[in-house]
Amino acid sequence: MPVIRSTEAVTHEIHGARFVSYARPGTGSKELCAWRGEIPAGTKAPLHTVNREEILHILEGELVVTLDGRTDRVGAGDTLIINPGATFGAENPTDRTTVTWVTTSIGLEAELADGTHIVPPWAN
Repeated sequence: MPVIRSTEAVTHEIHGARFVSYARPGTGSKELCAWRGEIPAGTKAPLHTVNREEILHILEGELVVTLDGRTDRVGAGDTLIINPGATFGAENPTDRTTVTWVTTSIGLEAELADGTHIVPPWAN
C-alpha cells in the first residue's frame, strides 16, 4: 500500500505558484496524479490549454479564473472541472495564499499562448 507522507511530497515552482506533488507514477500511482497548489497573493498564472481533464478544488482562499474565455471568481469549497482542450488561467487578487487540491490523469501537458509546451513533473 503506497502511502506518501507529507514530508515526502516534492515541491515544484513555476509562474510564481507552488505545486506540492503527492500522487504520480514515481510515488506508485498507475492512472492519476494529485497535488496541492499554493497560489500566493498577487500571482497571475498565464492562460494555458490542457490535454487532460483536471479537477481543481479550492481548499482556502479565492481565485479569479478564466476558463474558455469566461471569467469568474471562485472560493473555498468550489470545484472547477477543466476539460481536455480547455484554455485556463487563474489569478489570486487577494492578500493571502490560495490553496487548491488538483487531480488529473497521468500525462498532463499544457500549451501556453506563445506555443511553449509544459510537461509538469507533478503530473507525469
